[in-house]
Amino acid sequence: MIRIGQGLDFHRFTEGRKLILGGVEIDYHLGLAGHSDADVLLHCLSDAILGALALGDIGEHYNDKDPRWKDLDSSIILKDVLEMTRKKGYNLVNIDLTLIGEEPKLNPYKEKIKNNLGQLTGLRIDRINLKATTTETMGDLGRKEGLGALGVVLLERTRNE
Repeated sequence: MIRIGQGLDFHRFTEGRKLILGGVEIDYHLGLAGHSDADVLLHCLSDAILGALALGDIGEHYNDKDPRWKDLDSSIILKDVLEMTRKKGYNLVNIDLTLIGEEPKLNPYKEKIKNNLGQLTGLRIDRINLKATTTETMGDLGRKEGLGALGVVLLERTRNE
């Protein structure tokens, strides 16, 4: 049996924070605002996996009102979600992520992010796709007010639930 999950996340830019995407620090003058480290790629990926498992979303598991999760490294969220995946009897098959925003440009960081995603998930790099697009200057993202991410994952059953 296979399951497909979709994730979507958005965060506004803010001053005074590091920009973290896919667990990698990006050289940019702004970071993303959020209760955790606001890594839109890892949030999106975690939500996609939770969706495929029918386990809600990261807000249900990591409430942004809970002080325990303040400034949390999003790779911890992903690791927890992957453990849920294993416990439910599934494996992650592949990842397809899209970063949405005018800047920063993702190309200089794509391979580093993909390698980090491979380390975090245990997937081979040929099962991880990462792309970026702009909104052609339309809307909040087009005005460079933040970043968004969209992702899809495929899970396969490894044992009966």
